[in-house]
Amino acid sequence: MGGAIARGMAKGTILPADNITVSNPSQGKLDKLKAEFPSLHITHSNQQAVKEADLVLLAVKPWLIEPVLKEITLSEHAILASVAAGISCEDLAKFINQPERTILRIIPNTAISELQSMTILTGHHLTEEQRHGITEIFNEMGTTLWLPEEKISAATALASCGIAYVFKYLQAAMQAGIEMGIYPQDAIRLAAQSAKGAAEILLNNDTHPSLEIDKVCTPGGLTIKGINELDHAGFSSAIIKAMKASQHA
Repeated sequence: MGGAIARGMAKGTILPADNITVSNPSQGKLDKLKAEFPSLHITHSNQQAVKEADLVLLAVKPWLIEPVLKEITLSEHAILASVAAGISCEDLAKFINQPERTILRIIPNTAISELQSMTILTGHHLTEEQRHGITEIFNEMGTTLWLPEEKISAATALASCGIAYVFKYLQAAMQAGIEMGIYPQDAIRLAAQSAKGAAEILLNNDTHPSLEIDKVCTPGGLTIKGINELDHAGFSSAIIKAMKASQHA
């Protein structure tokens, strides 16, 4: 996720690539980023990366958050941000023993590298100016939604984990297309563009999925037969169970 965020930021216009420093123990990953964005700064030193930084973003596994924080010293004005699931703003403040530190939790999904993320934001002690600045940065990489922290786990299941469920549907649709005689590259294009179009209809209009399904399902037609098969197979129930499992994992 860290690489995807760095790529998204570097592609934007608000943060020039030469204002971004990425720290990673993997030289291969750093070299790949540097090849894509030559002006971006890379290092193996976490402390070097955060020196004089305005925004320090931790994109590591949850169990690595505390060890990483113990090896760095934040500047007085730095916003401490994390993408780690399950680590609260209060946890982050406790790890550094700074209850008044400005804390931000950022929950993007992997589409951030394509500037198409649904990014969830919440934080403690942020000024309106800081909220506005953070919103601008991440709106360049898709769209954002600020939520109370108690809603974050549910929103993570919908958006951050949810993108994997969309891919799972697209994979299944591609496999069906192949079985019906469509070449794989054509099958995934057909399925992915259909999913993109469906999303645009919902995002750009005051409508509901049920209404849009009804528009396609003519009586006795092809689509209603497929919809009924999905219902018989428990498609909706499976999606709901998957989301709730991700929320409480």
